[in-house]
Amino acid sequence: MIYLDSNATTRVDPRVVEAMLPFLTEQFANPSSSYAAAKAVRVAIEQARDHVANLIHASPREVHFTSGGTEALNAVLASAARTHAGSRLIIGATEHPAIAEPAKRWLKDGGGLSIAPVDAGGRIQLDALQQLLAKGDTSLVAIMWANNETGVISPIREVVELAHAAGARVLCDAVQAVGKIPVDVQDIRVDYLALSGHKFHAPKGTGALYVSSRSRFEPWMLGGGQEDGLRSGTENVAGIVALGQASALMSEALADGSEAALSTMRDAFEATVLAACPAARINGSLQHRLPTTSSIRFTGLVAAEMLILLDQRGLCCSAGSACHSAGVHPCPTLEAMGLSAQDAASTLRFSFSRFNTTQEAATAAEQVIAVENKLRALADEAAGPVVLS
Repeated sequence: MIYLDSNATTRVDPRVVEAMLPFLTEQFANPSSSYAAAKAVRVAIEQARDHVANLIHASPREVHFTSGGTEALNAVLASAARTHAGSRLIIGATEHPAIAEPAKRWLKDGGGLSIAPVDAGGRIQLDALQQLLAKGDTSLVAIMWANNETGVISPIREVVELAHAAGARVLCDAVQAVGKIPVDVQDIRVDYLALSGHKFHAPKGTGALYVSSRSRFEPWMLGGGQEDGLRSGTENVAGIVALGQASALMSEALADGSEAALSTMRDAFEATVLAACPAARINGSLQHRLPTTSSIRFTGLVAAEMLILLDQRGLCCSAGSACHSAGVHPCPTLEAMGLSAQDAASTLRFSFSRFNTTQEAATAAEQVIAVENKLRALADEAAGPVVLS
């Protein structure tokens, strides 16, 4: 199997598994207990917090563990809805459902909701955002750092500057960005940021919420007061340790130039496919995107059919968002960028990780070309000349 669907989830690093195993076996104590064995578990949690904080250049006290990105994003919207009832929420047109769906609840509960459009490259139109902010009633702007479908990177610095100038806070869905590109909350001063461990080689069900020390946050998860009272519930210790170890490993990888290596691999894959498939096109900005992600539309073909044939050949990729369900769904992201429903339905996403090799990328390109050629031939045959009797 060649796995090119790392935007859906990544392979867990064996070193991460090794780090978490003791907390599933010998070190099982509840970290809130008072005896020595529990204190050792608490120390491990705080070490993991340090690693996550270092990855995004935050203070450890600003990092709070969650079950993943979806919980973190929902928690911030719930907090903002309580502290700024009736105010306006602005979200990007290409946001993940973890923002788009709770935004509907915000609207239903009496708040204002505006959608900031994106350009043809998939990036937020800053002039339009500024006009929305000029209404003066916005409390929160929710814009993703990098898109899960196209890998397009948002102009987050400019978004933050515009929002803060208008008195609004910024929530950033950085689930696809953290661990893949440098994310520095001291440099780009977002107020809230969500990350998810399974996008950078930790297990599923692990994540964190960054809450800036400048920002107000009211928890919706109440109980025993864990995570400084911001997210109650007995901690998922093994998952937190795993997240910390993955964060430390990704900090090292970024320092060693993993971005450039992944980008080179992805670019070679794309070049091979595009050279052999004249109707294929890249979706989204070529200048502003993750080094891991390639969104390619094969005009005139059906992505779902390509997926079946590629799966039979042992190549894993995706069409639509794997975060919806096991099925294939229309992609609002591509339609927000001005592409037709037909173009969206002809798009495949290939997403790489540091566990992929150059040879895998080359073999994957060959398989994509073979499937594309086969389906083109079948389409041409089906559309052959009509014989009149």
